[in-house]
Amino acid sequence: MDLNLKGKRALISGASRGIGKAIATALAREGCRIFLNGRDKETLEAAAREVGTSQFLSADVTKGEDCRLLVKAVLKEWDGLDILVCNVGSGRSVPPGEESAEEWNRSLQVNLFATTNLVEAATPALSQNEGAILCLSSICGEESLGAPVTYSSAKAALNAFVRGISRPLAKKKVRINALAPGNILFSGSVWERKLKENRAEVEALLTREVPLGRLGTAEEVADFAAFLVSPRSSFATGTLFTLDGGQLRGNG
Repeated sequence: MDLNLKGKRALISGASRGIGKAIATALAREGCRIFLNGRDKETLEAAAREVGTSQFLSADVTKGEDCRLLVKAVLKEWDGLDILVCNVGSGRSVPPGEESAEEWNRSLQVNLFATTNLVEAATPALSQNEGAILCLSSICGEESLGAPVTYSSAKAALNAFVRGISRPLAKKKVRINALAPGNILFSGSVWERKLKENRAEVEALLTREVPLGRLGTAEEVADFAAFLVSPRSSFATGTLFTLDGGQLRGNG
């Protein structure tokens, strides 16, 4: 299927590795012009070479000013923006019951405000081109799955943000959706580490909890993401899409 993305201008945050880099690669394959963002300049530069773009900028999107500077750099390069993918997040936190005010703040900054800041900064440009926004969430924001409470709560808040902001954004001709992956394997992921530590335990978990009986891949997430930001999904907004091999009980 032709996704009608050729020539579209896409900004992807958290694009240095994993799902973000896979989404950038998928969009580039569809003919998009790609602008990458991440915090580590060396890793970001290496990712840009792999994706095949010369457009990237190291910036911390948990900071509003960095987001404004990032969008300004994009507009200086292209004079427009069609697609925004917000992929910054981290599931690393303290065990349930050990949360502190500082940890709550850190997790919310990374898993919620990194998205809200960038959406705010990019909306004026996206509204000029009937743009599309995709926010990467997690199934941990939908059900209690034993993940850190701060992470799950921040992702639940992100889902609420997407649903709530979709109506005012629609008035500006901008679509926004969220994609919640399940257990995804890629280089450097927590699942790569867990497989090395105890493959039998991971396989038992997958057999017990995931109907498809396996981990997902970053490329599978990326293909779904490319569809969601494309004109082929032009009637979808304010929706949380789940990609988890059937793990969540509520999806049946």
